[in-house]
This record gives sequence, C-alpha cells and structure tokens, in this order.
Amino acid sequence: MDHGYLDAPGPVALAHRGGWLTDAAGEVDTALENTATAFQHAVDLGYRYLETDAHATADGAVLAFHDRTLDRATDRRGRIAELPYAEVARARVAGREPIPLLEDLLGSWPHVRLNIDIKGDEAVGPLVRVLRRTDAWDRVCVGSFDQRRLDRARRLFDRPVATSCGPREVALLRAASLAPPLRPLAPRVPVCAQIPLSHGRIPLVSRDVIATAHRLGMQVHVWTINDTAVMEHLLDAGVDGIVTDDVRGLRRVLRARGAWHGPRGGPAGEE
Repeated sequence: MDHGYLDAPGPVALAHRGGWLTDAAGEVDTALENTATAFQHAVDLGYRYLETDAHATADGAVLAFHDRTLDRATDRRGRIAELPYAEVARARVAGREPIPLLEDLLGSWPHVRLNIDIKGDEAVGPLVRVLRRTDAWDRVCVGSFDQRRLDRARRLFDRPVATSCGPREVALLRAASLAPPLRPLAPRVPVCAQIPLSHGRIPLVSRDVIATAHRLGMQVHVWTINDTAVMEHLLDAGVDGIVTDDVRGLRRVLRARGAWHGPRGGPAGEE
C-alpha cells in the first residue's frame, strides 16, 4: 500500500522510544526513554523513524510516554489520565528530563516519521486533535494493542492515516498465512503489521506470514529486536522494518548491507 509515511527506502529502521543513548566511550544509558534527548540522539544518528507512545493528561495534553503512571520512569507519582498537564510537566524522566509533548516532537523534526502506540482510551480524541493542528497525517503510523481503541481512532481520522494491525488483525494475518485464500483484514487494510517474534508460545514471524502480508499490500515490522544476529536473520527472511533500542547496532547491520539511508533534509548520521 502506498502511503506518505512509508516514502523512504527500506528496510525501515525505527528507534524504539528514541533508543538507547551511547556516549563517546560506548557507555549505554537506557533510562531516558521517550525523551527529547533520546529522540535527538536517534535523529543525529540518521534515523528517520521514531517509535513512541501516547497518553493524555486530564486536560487533554498528549504525551510521548509509555506507562499509565509516572511511578516507574520519573521522579513523581500518579496516573497520567488523572493529572493536569501543569503537574505532569514537573515530572522528570530518570530525574533528569521532562516528558515531551507529542506535538513538540512533530514540530522539532519535520523530516521525521513517528510511529505512535496509543496506550489509553483517553488519548484517542486528543491525538486526533494534535494531528489536525500539526497537519501531520502523512507523517505518522498509529497502532494500539487494543483493537477497539485502534478502530475508534480510525473512525475519527479526518484524512487517510497509516495504521498498523491491531490484535484481531494480527491473528487474522497469521491465520491467513496458514490457510489461504487471502481476505482483507479490515475495510481499509493497514499499511503494516508491527509484531513481536511471538505471542506467548505462538510464533508470529515466519516467511509465510511475511509473504501473506506482502500479498495483502502490507509491510512487516518486528519489535523490539536488540540482538544484531536476530536482526540479520529477520532481514534475510524478508521483513521490511525493525524496531530497536540498540539504534547503533541496527545502523551497523544495515550499513553493512548497504541498506542504511539517511533522511532527506536531515543529518546523514555519519560516525
């Protein structure tokens, strides 16, 4: 399926929550997930695709943040959906960095694409309003682990928006790979299936699943892969994209294959 979100040459390299930070000595900092610092680090390396999450505060501010509460990742506590933005804005990830607004991420790097996982029902309407204000319809791919939440977002979009498969659609894709004929997964086929290697004991990524997705017009992106040997195996199997925390590792793998592409209008990401 043709879509502006996927207008870069593949394979698609996605920096998971911005990815791990590394300093000049190679030391890794994993604590600053979903911060402007992490996202800038990935962009400076040449990443054109950033993966993030969406929660909304009680007054409708959309945050790039994974958890429902502030407790694990920040120096404050509380459920985000029950707090006003003025209070959440005082929280610091790992005690150091503020939680970014999704709108600010879209404005900071106009050449970058955002993969957005809607984490709460309360974030659906505010996310749609952010896309309207920023006119970022072609720059995002929206997904969710909740099929009803994803379907609701699709109904609210004013314009075509790239989406990934929800859980029901992933199950249908796997079933179609085992027992053709192919059938559409939804009235509007998602542009990609973004899936883990397995769900419990059920394997999700296979050459048959990849081939079936391709016949349906979808790409296959696999998450979250931090082992470079697994990255190599998946690329050999024909996946179209990899989501990773190890942003330097994935870049090395793709460079060795001649498949690393710096963003148009952005930094080349040279060492």
